[in-house]
Amino acid sequence: MTPYGRVQMTDVQARQWAMFAHLSALLAGFVGGLTFLGPLIIWLIKKDENAFVAEHAKEALNFNITVTIAFLVSYVLMFVIIGFLTIAVVGIAWLILTIMAAIAANNGQVYRYPLTLRLVT
Repeated sequence: MTPYGRVQMTDVQARQWAMFAHLSALLAGFVGGLTFLGPLIIWLIKKDENAFVAEHAKEALNFNITVTIAFLVSYVLMFVIIGFLTIAVVGIAWLILTIMAAIAANNGQVYRYPLTLRLVT
């Protein structure tokens, strides 16, 4: 029990929540929403319960904020044609890297997304 009467999170639960932090961005992305909302909610709710979950949720949040910025820049660049290419590259990279991070979280490994702005510390 924690000082607040909560039961400690098991290792398996921590790995699942860390994985959910990454996969929640995929769910929001495919539904057409804001990809950073899922990781933000998980980070806000679970950051004080488990350091592993907090680290993964924060990493997923930072990555999805970076991807949102990259999508907006690509959208603007569509007016000069290059944006069609950049939006495809960003989308494919987002999908692959998010799946890799979710697998790493489920395996209990720390994962750092490449080329990510670390805005949330």
